[in-house]
Amino acid sequence: MAIGNAASHFIDRHLSEGRASKTAFVDGRGSHTYADLARMVNQAGHALRGCKVRHGDRVILCLNDSICFPALFFGALKIGAIPVPINTLLTPVDYSFMLRDSGAVAAIVSASLMERLETALSSNIDSSRVMIEGGFWPPYRSLEFELANADDQLQAVAAGIDDVAFWLYSSGSTGKPKGVIHRHGDLVATAKLYANPVLRITEHDVIFSASKMFFAYGFGNSCTFTLHSGGTAVLLADRPTPDAILRLLEEYRVTVFFGFPTLYAAILAGLVDQFVPPSHLRLSVSAGEALPAVIQHHWSQRFGVPVLDGIGSTESLHIFMTNRPGELKSGTSGKPVNGYEVVIRDEVGVDAATNQIGDLWVRGPSIATGYWNNPDASRRTFAEGWLRTGDKYFRDGEGYYHYTGRADDMLKVGGVWVSPNEVEGALMEHPAVLEAAVVGAMNSDQLMKPKAFVVLKDASAGSSKLAEELKQLVRSRLAPYKYPHWIEFRAELPKTATGKIRRNLLRES
Repeated sequence: MAIGNAASHFIDRHLSEGRASKTAFVDGRGSHTYADLARMVNQAGHALRGCKVRHGDRVILCLNDSICFPALFFGALKIGAIPVPINTLLTPVDYSFMLRDSGAVAAIVSASLMERLETALSSNIDSSRVMIEGGFWPPYRSLEFELANADDQLQAVAAGIDDVAFWLYSSGSTGKPKGVIHRHGDLVATAKLYANPVLRITEHDVIFSASKMFFAYGFGNSCTFTLHSGGTAVLLADRPTPDAILRLLEEYRVTVFFGFPTLYAAILAGLVDQFVPPSHLRLSVSAGEALPAVIQHHWSQRFGVPVLDGIGSTESLHIFMTNRPGELKSGTSGKPVNGYEVVIRDEVGVDAATNQIGDLWVRGPSIATGYWNNPDASRRTFAEGWLRTGDKYFRDGEGYYHYTGRADDMLKVGGVWVSPNEVEGALMEHPAVLEAAVVGAMNSDQLMKPKAFVVLKDASAGSSKLAEELKQLVRSRLAPYKYPHWIEFRAELPKTATGKIRRNLLRES
């Protein structure tokens, strides 16, 4: 089934459907209508051609969230190039690897990020093919100048549902990042299967995502979900602090908020007794890591709206399993999104029984085709349309899926599997606890036992008495062998740029 170039669906369609004067994005520069966006997309396509970008060429996008991000992304799609958004929070070594690995011929970079990228750029890409957004950085081109002097009319090149459209690099928290290859049809699929039927996003919604657009989660939230529905997205270039988020939710009358567990916890921890929730918010969404039931409960209590927890990945592009309004079961990832097939398999590949922990596999219309230049990893992860997620789950008798941990995070204590997520959830029930992470550690007899790293709301409250109190709390909630034998209080936990706790570093500490 041909859908044409995805840029036609997400950009050009709105002009013929009467949304030219409707606001598509609000960023640090002001409001931008759908007509403004369409013009910028066309100018971006011509500017890329001016950098000698051709069909199939990869184009690195290292941009802060602003109107320039969707303009360059869809401008690249329109000319048949392959945009490759990358994380703005990485190191020069990471950037050098991505530029070499992708074989990119051009790059667009925000000026505020250049100190970390300039060495990688100068070693890998001709300076005439680099455009800088938001400032001048000789000898590179100014993006704003190139856009202002580019033609604002552009015909999209033909493309089909299975044609490669863009890449996203995986987070690479335990190894080198991998280029995840996605197609034009993947973009439309996530919006049609999840954003519309589950979240019921329409042109009347105002969206804010704390996750940035270079992440698969954030890109769907702010960009494709917004542009599929004809809604409006608020973009924040800076770090999404709790205070900034609360201000934006009220100031722009946000109706749908996308966050992640550690952020929800941080926002709740800073609320005062007289807090008044944002007046227009109708729904909140969480992904990235499993949302503890206690956070879900407290958020719903203070904000008056549910938090729909779900699971997705860069390889699936967005959420493929989720809780739904009116069908929410706290502490679970909900049920599969219609259009996706999910199975749990045991160690020998047999479908697991109810309440049996196993490996989560998924297949559906937005699953990536594989990893760029990494056939071994592709073979391990992708098989006949299925994606092996690397997550451990079990399905309960009501059909809800429970996350127990990453496959390499699970603990075997006394020959029995222990879920770090389950122990962390019990610890989070204590009112003094802000965050918790559980890993395996060896005792003096070289036996594996749970160890907890805990961040307190009041860092000065850590004591041996509180540690014993937390151990007893877990004992009262879970089987005795699951309680953490050691509790270490930390000021913060190591995390990836997506907010996921880096348990591999805690195991090594």
